[in-house]
Amino acid sequence: MEKVTMAGAINRALRDAMAVDSSVVVFGEDVGALGGVFRVTDGLAAEFGSERCFDTPLAESGIVGMAVGMAMNGFRPVVEMQFDAFAYPAFEQIVSHVAKMRNRTAGAVTLPIVLRIPYGGGIGGVEHHCDSSEAYYAHTPGLEVYAPSSAADAYELMRAALRRSDPVVFLEPKKLYWTSEEVAFSSLSSSSLSSPSAAALSSSPSAAAVASSPLAGASVAGAAVAASPLAGASVAGAAVAGASVAGAEPGRAVVRRAGTDVTLIAYGPSVGVCLSAASVAFLEGRSLEVVDMRTLVPFDDETVCASVARTGRAVVVAEAAGFGGVAAEIAARVSERCFTALAAPVRRVTGFDIPYPPPAYESFHLPSVDRVLDAVDDLQWEDA
Repeated sequence: MEKVTMAGAINRALRDAMAVDSSVVVFGEDVGALGGVFRVTDGLAAEFGSERCFDTPLAESGIVGMAVGMAMNGFRPVVEMQFDAFAYPAFEQIVSHVAKMRNRTAGAVTLPIVLRIPYGGGIGGVEHHCDSSEAYYAHTPGLEVYAPSSAADAYELMRAALRRSDPVVFLEPKKLYWTSEEVAFSSLSSSSLSSPSAAALSSSPSAAAVASSPLAGASVAGAAVAASPLAGASVAGAAVAGASVAGAEPGRAVVRRAGTDVTLIAYGPSVGVCLSAASVAFLEGRSLEVVDMRTLVPFDDETVCASVARTGRAVVVAEAAGFGGVAAEIAARVSERCFTALAAPVRRVTGFDIPYPPPAYESFHLPSVDRVLDAVDDLQWEDA
């Protein structure tokens, strides 16, 4: 086991991939000698040379356009957008070319590009530095969208992204960059080198996975579950123990904490908030299950619906604005697929429908433990 931050885990994933695949190149603003503003690419230029990790001008559209050309000529570009909203000038390239090239060429040309986008709030930043822009990408056919919530998952999902033949938007929660956890890289490295199954990469993966979370004291280690009232809870036949069970595969959500009363559905930076809320709720006599989506495209309907079928209630938690967002899509899918199992309408806890606020108001804007628990309280318990 090795203690590592999420930034360190992504760095290691890039380093490991570059070591075994000479087509992997990393570029963007300040990613070379500086190692990126968050130091995610620290040391890559020194180890692999300035031809494989290099700085670019401050021109995001040009950066992505160059990635398109390099991918068409046999490279596997990894592009950093530095901050979430800095990617907007490149949006035309992403939507019109990166996402559509496979379809445009009837599969003759694919673009194995990884677009790294540090995203989300919680760092005291201002607008253009704290956006949650996942809805734009998830809404665009032709893109896969990954959003890890832990260092181990960030490593595995980045390695998986670097095996894909199609473009991946890799959303990195900035506020989790410097959180650390113990990671067994030796086991992750072996699993990450295997090819994901076709089922895992479909829009509706068939297998549910349940794993403990390295995120929290709310961890669902087997002993903790066994000692709790949840011990007898059925979890779709999956084991509630061990780290990273089948977690390497994109398209598979993970139950980070088992529960019986409500399903909290989250991804990226909101998973930790949900685990904290579940810990508080447990002390108050309610059992909340936490599902970490891990990837928004492909989306794992099966794991989500299996969880909601067990609990009968659902709350979706995300930092992005609620109107027209990914949380709205998840709520709609749960309502359509689990209608007869629901004891109450699906609730959402999201950022407000406003431009990202100044740092002094950030704590009010972002989903919090209290807001999640308030939503849980509103789930028509009088009928239970």
